[in-house]
Amino acid sequence: MSKLTENSDTLYNRYLVVIGALIVQLCLGSIYAWSIFQTSLKKAPYNLGTFESLLPFAIGLATFAVVMIFAGKWQDKVGPRRVATTGGILLGVGYILATGVTFFETDPNLSLIWLVLTYGIIGGAGIGLAYVCPIAALVKWFPDKKGLITGIAVAGFGAGALIFARVETAFIKVIARDPEGIIIESDIAPALLICGLIYLIAVILGAQLLRNPPKGWTPEGWQPPVPTATGLGRDYEWREILRTPQFWLLWSMFVLAATAGLMTLGILKTFLQAANSAIDDNLAASIVGILAIFNAGGRIFWGFVSDKINRAPTMIMMFALLAIAMFTFGFQTEILMITVIACIIGLCFGGNFALFPSTTADYFGTKNVGNNYGFVFSAYGVAGILGAIIPAVVIDAIKGSSTTITGSSYAPAFIVCAVGAIVAVGLAAFAEYLNRK
Repeated sequence: MSKLTENSDTLYNRYLVVIGALIVQLCLGSIYAWSIFQTSLKKAPYNLGTFESLLPFAIGLATFAVVMIFAGKWQDKVGPRRVATTGGILLGVGYILATGVTFFETDPNLSLIWLVLTYGIIGGAGIGLAYVCPIAALVKWFPDKKGLITGIAVAGFGAGALIFARVETAFIKVIARDPEGIIIESDIAPALLICGLIYLIAVILGAQLLRNPPKGWTPEGWQPPVPTATGLGRDYEWREILRTPQFWLLWSMFVLAATAGLMTLGILKTFLQAANSAIDDNLAASIVGILAIFNAGGRIFWGFVSDKINRAPTMIMMFALLAIAMFTFGFQTEILMITVIACIIGLCFGGNFALFPSTTADYFGTKNVGNNYGFVFSAYGVAGILGAIIPAVVIDAIKGSSTTITGSSYAPAFIVCAVGAIVAVGLAAFAEYLNRK
């Protein structure tokens, strides 16, 4: 395969794709700010329970993961621009339609169904279409820095929660407060409308900057790695990857690690206010935002580390740190410690989105990485459902025993996820053993 010279025009397009990727991912990552909406949905006029208020988020994540399988195959055929543009339209329309929840606010069941259909299925499908496009394009433009460049691209996804947690908090309509000033009734429709318009415009604009490199292009001075004796490193089709143990190890690790992070993101605001009564809505939004910073930074940090010491050792370190943080989180009451541990969880959660796509490209090649990573990413949809079920089961059990809900009430849910992270450590070590065998 011939090399093309890395001239100024090629360089310009290469880094312009990074800008487009960040714009797109920033908007898509707003889904991680769901705990802001969840808190309002548990109040009047909606009065949804823990599981019900998490269901649109969980369905959104599951739809995101399922649609990404088809999006990856589509973008491998037609390129990233058209697919990401379609995703931006669906995401914006999903949020805008979700404002219709106000028509059903007197019926919790209809409110929930409407949010699942609009925010969860339509919006989640939009994220699934747009998400894979920047990643697939960038690993082709930067085969020499897969971990780092993927981390930079998806850092925008993590940072989206930082910005849009504030936007959502600012535009949620306060209807009533109790005598102490605590919000007891609110409406999420204005925030959904503002966010939907932003996403509709920004994702479409960012998508226009995405493109694949010229056929046969490689960075100046870079040589593709020689495929291993097992064939890893060559360009696999999706049917082939499903027959490899490496795929199933990656998939299982992704489920376990992502469940911990998604559960934390989904319940973070309600957990914070149960753990310490001094944490009001603004402080909770700030902590959610700080976690988002570390979520974004973790993608760059762990991606950079993995380029230096390889993927499996990086995963082992990251999963071990996540396990320690999850074991201790539910027992914290001090604001400082809660914030520090939340940052560690965010750091480790973010690393998943740099390590798993770059590992997919390492194992199975870059030619079909969009489609192949879509199958690996299906684990994320499973994690989204588990992340909603685990805390709901714990909290409903506590409510059934008439015990006051405190921060430590969430501890069993965090411990379950910590055990999962330990299992992920073992799977990562086994994957490393197979690759060295």
